[in-house]
Amino acid sequence: MSKLQESLEQGKFTITGEVGPPKGVDLEHLWKEEVDYIRDRVVAINVTDNQSAVMRVCSMGICTLLAKQGLEPILQITTRDRNRLAIQADVLGAYVNGIRNILSITGDHNTAGDHPDSIPVYDLDSVSLLMAMNELKKGKDLASQELEGVPSDLFIGGVVTPGADPIEMQLIKMERKIEVGAQFFQTQAIYDPKVFESFMKKAGEYKVPVLCGVVIIKSAGMAKYMNNFVPGVFVPDDMVKTLAEASKEERAMKSVEMMADFIKKIKPMCQGLHIMAMGWEKYVPTLLDMCDL
Repeated sequence: MSKLQESLEQGKFTITGEVGPPKGVDLEHLWKEEVDYIRDRVVAINVTDNQSAVMRVCSMGICTLLAKQGLEPILQITTRDRNRLAIQADVLGAYVNGIRNILSITGDHNTAGDHPDSIPVYDLDSVSLLMAMNELKKGKDLASQELEGVPSDLFIGGVVTPGADPIEMQLIKMERKIEVGAQFFQTQAIYDPKVFESFMKKAGEYKVPVLCGVVIIKSAGMAKYMNNFVPGVFVPDDMVKTLAEASKEERAMKSVEMMADFIKKIKPMCQGLHIMAMGWEKYVPTLLDMCDL
């Protein structure tokens, strides 16, 4: 059983982090400016998979290195870039490299990234990927062929967007993901405690752990971009105003204080946090200290 699964099943308030692999093979910044700041403050570290359809070092490579260091990785798999043959092979490859946690994501379309002329695959979507992994856990692949050795203790999860409007479609998809094997959920970024509370009143009925996604906002410009271009994510006007009025020197701590206030409000509603610091990992310890976590 993975440390993440154990923590959630024991009912502990569980914190995970996230790092993005570099576009190249120099990993010094990844370790010193991202992993080292959060390694002792989170149960597991999610590694993104060609995030925003931008080519980077693969999630598998970084997760394997984390596992070798005794850290707990969460392999992120998008269905955009690989067919079911490659995806199932990657799941088994992850398992033999000591990776037990896998997050299923459909992935941003290729046109959003730095290789817009690349061919999208989408042979599976996030739901059918969960189904495929659940079949592997039972000892068979999607062609109903039996495995030699079964990855029965994989811990597989999905993503949900609590700020989507209408929320009903997200809840239907969430229920479907649970039916095909999802054991935990990470949410997309959310900033309004009331919206999150409304979502959790409905999602809580499914009895599957939910980690609330927290993206630390770096500036008013970033907040406005998210409001305009990230579906299902809305940064309230008062947060945007606070960041816009803060000096460059004050901005980071103002943002951390706002995130701490949000976390304190939503903490009783969920099973943990998934913190996406996006380059501001150095502020994560301060944020968690402010929340007594």
